[in-house]
Amino acid sequence: MQTLERLTITEDVRRLMARYVRYADNQRWNDLANLFTEDGTFTPHRPDGSVWMRMNGRAEISATVGASGGAGVTLIHHLFSDEIDVDSAVSARGVFAMEDIVTRPEDAEVSEAIPFRHMHGFGHYHARFVRTDGSWRIAELTQTRVRLDFSD
Repeated sequence: MQTLERLTITEDVRRLMARYVRYADNQRWNDLANLFTEDGTFTPHRPDGSVWMRMNGRAEISATVGASGGAGVTLIHHLFSDEIDVDSAVSARGVFAMEDIVTRPEDAEVSEAIPFRHMHGFGHYHARFVRTDGSWRIAELTQTRVRLDFSD
């Protein structure tokens, strides 16, 4: 593979992940889910390494991730240093350092499912990307956590 092709794929994947966090921040759940392949998966983990949940397919990703938003919720996601490995013209893998902040309204109910009003998290997105129909999509996304801080 030529250097220019590898660099172009790397930039395409960076832009895909930038759209992912922008759509999350703007609570555009269907747009976010459409960045995945039809059978794409999203698996967030807790800081202890255990699986928090596993979402399969665009509809489940949209509905489940969308449940974390809602009226009055502010979401902030940042991606930092990335490591992108281009496997072929249609396959790539990447790791992206990330930080997220979720602020729920003061009157939001705290429950076992959502045990906070304010969350500040740090970790990494591990992704596998594929190119289908001329566009890069997320085939697998795993979110690992280094730290999660919850407060009222």
